[in-house]
Amino acid sequence: MLLALDVGNTNTVVGVFEGKELRVHWRLSTRRDGTGDEYGMLIRNLLHLAELEVDQISALIIASVVPPLQSSLEEMAHRYFRIVPLIVGPGIKTGMPILYDSPREVGADRIVNAVAAFEAYGGPAIVVDFGTATTFDAVSAKGEYLGGVIAPGIGIAAEALFERTAKLPRIDIAKPNTVVGKTTVASMQSGLFFGYLGLVEGIVTRMREEMGGDPIVIGTGGLAHLILAESPSVKHVDPLLTLTGLRIIYERNL
Repeated sequence: MLLALDVGNTNTVVGVFEGKELRVHWRLSTRRDGTGDEYGMLIRNLLHLAELEVDQISALIIASVVPPLQSSLEEMAHRYFRIVPLIVGPGIKTGMPILYDSPREVGADRIVNAVAAFEAYGGPAIVVDFGTATTFDAVSAKGEYLGGVIAPGIGIAAEALFERTAKLPRIDIAKPNTVVGKTTVASMQSGLFFGYLGLVEGIVTRMREEMGGDPIVIGTGGLAHLILAESPSVKHVDPLLTLTGLRIIYERNL
């Protein structure tokens, strides 16, 4: 079985594949100061709860955008699984040409998402990922990574409203009943929800005009189900797109 880790700035998504089937997955909080032992014990306990044995894991792939954690995760792989992990980064076979001016600058998660989107939906395609940052990634009809857009994530915006204002409260991100809020909380929720919905629509429209070919739009990320499900531009919402991409890239490196 393949153990796949998508390590983001806020959340870490862990999945176990048996062949092409995703047997089980979990979404955890990313701990930048987590040790190899802490991550090892946590994942072993999760496997136990899923009635899976550690020795059933025969391979491990990691995509991380948190550099301080890489050594801890590699230590975890060696100590708890006796595996040399495949790290998504320069030199790995993705099957996708990277047409960025400096390919090393592209986050591993963005490449993994692009690979999965092209494999599942073809191209041209746009992937919208609602994570710590909100990212938009463009894939050509030939399966080339063209580049994209990076905007502050909705969670960052919500925290900024709370931290940088004297009277605004910390709120849950949710769709309000109306655009015009009748309370402070409802007004803030409206600004966040409909503001980011407008952000998606505006950027996707401009990307489509620039790319041509009527690209299909795929949404992913922790808040994709909330925001992107309301977007007329987004045709597919796949919260596990990155895990699928990790499996595909692992298979391309066998």
